[in-house]
Amino acid sequence: MFTRVVEITTKPGKANDVANMIHEKVLPILRKQAGFVDEAVLMADKEPNRVLALSFWNTKEDAERYHREEYQKISDMLSPHVENAPTIRRFNVHTSTWHKIAAAA
Repeated sequence: MFTRVVEITTKPGKANDVANMIHEKVLPILRKQAGFVDEAVLMADKEPNRVLALSFWNTKEDAERYHREEYQKISDMLSPHVENAPTIRRFNVHTSTWHKIAAAA
């Protein structure tokens, strides 16, 4: 399994709007993507303008395909509410009790 971590710095007072937009508008797009597994949206408790969006994918290739084909539309949708372009990091999932994944021995 593979994950994309998208770190977003919102304009002041817009973190909740961005989180809601991800839930209401982005998640339906993600659910249509091949290899999409899950999405988690985190809001920082001490940084009121910080949002993390973690998307989980079956494979790195699935995540990369989504990034090439759909991500720009989503970035454009969120751009009025963010300070600058989100930072994207990619990770192989080592362990997840949520998805019942364990690293290969």
